[in-house]
Order: sequence, then structure tokens, then C-alpha cells
Amino acid sequence: MNSKVKGIFQILLILLVTAALGVVAWTGIGKANKGSAKNIRLGLDLAGGVSVTYEATKENPTAQEMSDTVYKMQQRVQNESTEASVYQEGNNRVTVDVPDVDDPQAVLEKLGKAGSLEFVLYSNITVAEDGTATYDKANVLLDGSMIQTAEATTQQDQTTGTSENVVKITFTGKGAKKFSDVTTENVGQALSIIYDGKEVSSPVIQSAITDGVAVVSGSFEKFSDAEDMASTLRIGALPLELKNIRSNIVGAKLGETSLTTSLWAGVVGLILVIVFMIVMYRLPGVASSLALILYIVATLLAMNLLNVTLTLPGIAGVILAIGMAVDANCIIFTRIREEIATGKTVKSSIKIGFEKALSAIIDGNVTTLIAAVVLYIKGTGTVMGFAQTLAIGIILSMITAIFVTRWLLYGFVALGLDNVKLFGVQRERKAINFVGNFKKYLVISGVLVLLCIGGLVVNKVGPMGTILNYSLDFIGGSSTSVTFDEKTEGFDEAGNASSEFKTEVTETVKASAGVESAELSDVKGERTLIVRTTDLSEDQQKKVVADLGAKYNVTEDSIEIETISASVSDEMKTDAIVAVIIAAICMLLYIWIRFKNLAFGASSVLALLHDVMVVLMIYAVGSSFIEVGGTFIACMLTIVGYSINATIVVFDRVRENRAKAGSRADMAVVVNESITQTLSRSINTSITTLIMVVVLAIMGVDSVRQFAIPLIAGIVSGAYSSVCLAGTVWFFMNKKAKKAKSDN
Repeated sequence: MNSKVKGIFQILLILLVTAALGVVAWTGIGKANKGSAKNIRLGLDLAGGVSVTYEATKENPTAQEMSDTVYKMQQRVQNESTEASVYQEGNNRVTVDVPDVDDPQAVLEKLGKAGSLEFVLYSNITVAEDGTATYDKANVLLDGSMIQTAEATTQQDQTTGTSENVVKITFTGKGAKKFSDVTTENVGQALSIIYDGKEVSSPVIQSAITDGVAVVSGSFEKFSDAEDMASTLRIGALPLELKNIRSNIVGAKLGETSLTTSLWAGVVGLILVIVFMIVMYRLPGVASSLALILYIVATLLAMNLLNVTLTLPGIAGVILAIGMAVDANCIIFTRIREEIATGKTVKSSIKIGFEKALSAIIDGNVTTLIAAVVLYIKGTGTVMGFAQTLAIGIILSMITAIFVTRWLLYGFVALGLDNVKLFGVQRERKAINFVGNFKKYLVISGVLVLLCIGGLVVNKVGPMGTILNYSLDFIGGSSTSVTFDEKTEGFDEAGNASSEFKTEVTETVKASAGVESAELSDVKGERTLIVRTTDLSEDQQKKVVADLGAKYNVTEDSIEIETISASVSDEMKTDAIVAVIIAAICMLLYIWIRFKNLAFGASSVLALLHDVMVVLMIYAVGSSFIEVGGTFIACMLTIVGYSINATIVVFDRVRENRAKAGSRADMAVVVNESITQTLSRSINTSITTLIMVVVLAIMGVDSVRQFAIPLIAGIVSGAYSSVCLAGTVWFFMNKKAKKAKSDN
């Protein structure tokens, strides 16, 4: 096969693969249309879902019991969907909102289970025909609090020889000792394992079990049944027994138009990015655009096949991954132009350019992937959803940038498209004195940090009374549920409200309560709307009821106002903070190991903290129109990933030039040259990422805009810190370390 035929084959193969994946993403495969982008699971904020309210059977439960129940319910439900929302309603109710799942009712039915596991001698229980066990609680020998972990597995039945599904339980140190004593003292007796009041199995104790491990068997027809039980046992018993009192299908929290506008914004943004890449990089820009389209199609397929629930934070993860995919191409193309400038052929320049760009691409993506993995393992709720989409995007972007773009460029060259004019030549730039201007950068950054601190203080001591303008997700509030009669206009025949009527009711509640913002969701087919606002006083509640009754002719019985807790609990906030800290430490260690210099890791983390402070400053200064809601965590995590990736590119060039120059070289010159050489990449990557986010800010609904504006500030700050701060901070830290070493 000659080179020209090979080139045609490579290009056609990639185009065919892209087209095939595109068809699958559009239509899906089989009767279930598996793989279709239309079947991607959407979160509550974009598409709504099922809402169920449980009530504690115990009278007057304590605040701690309710808080613990909410948190454990959140852990349970995220096994079904990371984007579920759990919050307290009133003094004794817990509401769970679950986005699109295959069988919502089945999920909701098992959420309120006590999940209790107890071990009782069979001789001390009475078992009914349905398996319900009756026994004196005083005869309980062990319970679920003594469980360390539980996992579903399979083993061979010793009697029949067939494989059976079981749950293997490992006890805590105290539980293992107790279990050992029980089995030692009761050899020859049957020990009943009772789960949620029903006998699961009653194996005879053959000998003392001293390793602290028990196996529950005999009742799991499907492996998924064993997994469900193991999951519930791992999380532990709920502090309170709950009963289901209400369940509804609810509409999108961010409104029906949020998804449509976000998608259109994404399409417009992508077109602008493609145009920009082609204008800036010519033929390589065409290759990167084709690779980017393949990447997006593959991402949609992956999200569908892996059952990822897409929410607004998830969209942020996709945006960040698109930015990183473009970033990899910018790094590669800059390298290719540099090689062409030395007189090498285009084909040779492509080969060398990819080789030299590889370390920066891998290091930048691996550090962000480390963060995504830690956030998924340690985070909860939207943090996990963000981590999923980010990890998928990073992996796919690396594949498309490193392999697909390379094959396309080689294919173009094989077809004779190897004129230097089609690729461009990197112009020699005079090194900018970044190190010499370090004090100026410190002043600029200092002013930004002071603005952040000042804004937080002013907000705290001012009328707002809090450092940031927290939304209902963070502070809770009041939920006003209104059920309208059939005479009320604004509903269709199925009982669903029009968007105009929803807006009208929302504005009525806001005006009556005297609040500036409200969040509405509708109960499908029930002629019911739910408006969530900040906490309403008794007088405000009375006015809302009176105004709604007068305007829409609804009785007081049709209006229910309840106090609701934050859907982002204190435990979830703690989980997010701990996850970010662990991720930062892991990234620091990785950079330290890869660059063999602690100053690289330390300065990258300092640049990262700077960018986080800048975004926080936007939330503080713009508190009058920007709320800190569920997307706040995703926004901060996006900036963490973006900042560290931008810094790695600069450090990779510093490492390379430092090795070339030798130990006696002037490090200030090396740093200045390295930053200058990567400047075009830093600017172009920032522009492409900004294009996506700015279009979201312009075209998106208000909730999307509140998320996009801080993200814009973070991207600009990330570019600034990677260019002006990271390398110069490293220079002075490294210089100080060398001086200290020489003094000793």
C-alpha cells in the first residue's frame, strides 16, 4: 500500500467511524435504542424526576436523628443516581427527589427500609409463613452496628454443589469478638440471620468462627438482590423508621428551557471553536475539529452506555474536557510549528511535535484525572456526577488528541498536503521578562484576594448577614405547594401547567412573600405547583396563602407551606471539602514525583488556590445577582481542574529548557523563555474554553448564567496564574531552596 492510498484509507476510516458513532448517538441500537444521546439520563435540574416524601414513625424525632437520616438516605439513593436530592421537610419528614431511572417506584420503595440486620438463636424466634420473625429484642446477639463492610459474591453450595449468590459480612473488631463468642458458645445450634424483620437463613453453627466473617445465603435469586442487601448493610441502618406518605412526578428544577438553551449554546460554541481553530492553525485546525467532533460523539455514547446522569454540573465537566481536548491540540500544533521553523520537513515536524508534546499532555490530563477519581470516591451527590463526566471526557480527549489528530495529519501529508503554508511557522518571539515583573503580578493578585476577603466581610456584616448569597440548596427555606382546581386556567387537559402560568405563580409568591428569588417545580398531571423560597415567617406565609387564594380561588386546604432543609447537607459539604483537599495533595505528590522538584508541586497548588480565591471573589462581590447553589461546588472543581492543567503545560516547558540549558544557566532566562514559548498555547486554549462558557452565559437561562459568569472569571484567572504566577513563583521558591542548601 503506497503512502497516498494509506493516507486516503486513514482519513476515510476516521470519517466513517465518526459517522457511524454519530448515527448510533442519534438513533441508538436495537429496540431499546441503546446509545442514543436522547436516552442519556438527565438530572432533576434538567428534566425533573420522581419525588417521594417519607415521615418518621417516631413522634418528635430529634434534630440529630433527622440529620443523620437525611445523610444516610443520600448515601443510599446515590447507588441509583449520584444526582438525587435529599432534604428535610418540616420536623419529621424526609423528601427524596430522584431523576430518571428505569424503575423509579422500585427504587423509592426500598429507600425507607430500616436495613436492620440481627442475629438471634433459632430457638428464640417464631417464624410465620411469609418469613416474618417474631422474637424478644433481649435475645438479639449481634446487630448491624457491628458490621464493618458487606459485599455481594458467589460461592458453591456444599449440599447441592451449585453456585449461589451470597452476602459476605465482615464485622468490626468489637463485632468480630462478639461473633466469635456467640459461635463458640452455641456450636450445634441454628443461628438465625434476620434482615428487616424477616428470616433470611438459619445455618447450624458447626464450629467457632473466629475470623469475624459471616456469610448470608439462601435467599438471593439474582445477584442484584445480594448487591442491594450488601449496599444497604454497608451504609447501615437508618436512625429512624420511615413510612411513605407522598410520591409525585416533578418537573425540572431549572425550568423546561434550561436544557434546550444549554444544548443550543453548546452547538453554537462548538461551531465557533471549530472556526477559531481552523483560522489559527489552518490544516491542523481542520484535523483537530474532526477529532473534536469524534470526541463529542464518543462522549455522548459513553455517558449513555455507562448510565451517567447528566446535570448542569455534569455539563461543566464536559465543557472542561472539551477545553482540555482543544488544549492538547494547541500544545501539539505549537510544537509542530516550532520544528518547522528549524527547517525540518512537515512530516518530520509532525512526528517530533507529537513526541515533545506527549509529556505535557499526559501530565496535565493525569493530574486532572487523579482529581476526578478522588472526587468520585470521596464525594457525594453532584460532586460524584461531575467527577464521572470529567473522567470520561479526559480519557476520550487524550485518545482523540494523541491518536486521531495524528492519523489525520499523517493522512493529509500522504495526500500531498505538506506545504508549510498549510501548517504555519512559529515566529521567534523575544522573551518577556515575567520574572522581572513578578512584584507587579503580586500586587494584582493581592488586590484580587483583598477584594475577595473584603467582599466576604461586607456581606457578613451587611444586611445579607452571610459571607455569600446562599441558595436554597445550601440553607433550605420554605416549600409552598399549591393544588389548583379544574376551573383554573393555565393547565392542559393532562393537568400540566404552561410555562407562562408557572412564571405567573412564581412571581405571585415572590411578590407576596417579599423575596427576590424562587425555584419552581411542577407535579406532572396533578395540577400542582411547588414554589421553594427562602424561609418564610408566619406573617409571610399567611400573606402568601391569602394572595394565592384571592387570585386563583384556591382554598387554604389546597395550599401547604413546609420548612425544608438544605439539599446540600453539612456532611455533603464536608465530603466535598475533604475530597478537594485530598485531590490537591495527590496532585501535588504526582507533580513532585514527575518533575522531581517539590517547588513545582507547591507553586502549582498556590496558583490553584489563587484561582479559587478569584472565583470566590466573583461570588462575594456579585452576591446581589449570583447565588451560591448546587452548581457552586461544580464551578470550583472545574477551576481546580483547569488551573492545574494550564500550569502543567508551562512547567513541562520549564523542565525541558532547564535540562537543555544545564545547571549553570540563568534560571530567570529559562523561565522567561519557557513561559513566552507557551504563551500562544495559553491564550488560544483560554479563548476556545471561554467561547463555550461565554455562549452559555449569553444564551443560557438565569440559572445557567449564574454558573457561567464565575466560570468565566476562573478561566481568565487560570490563564493569568499559569502565565504570570506559576513559573515565577517556582523560580523564587527554587532559588530560595538552593540558597538555603548552599548556606548549609
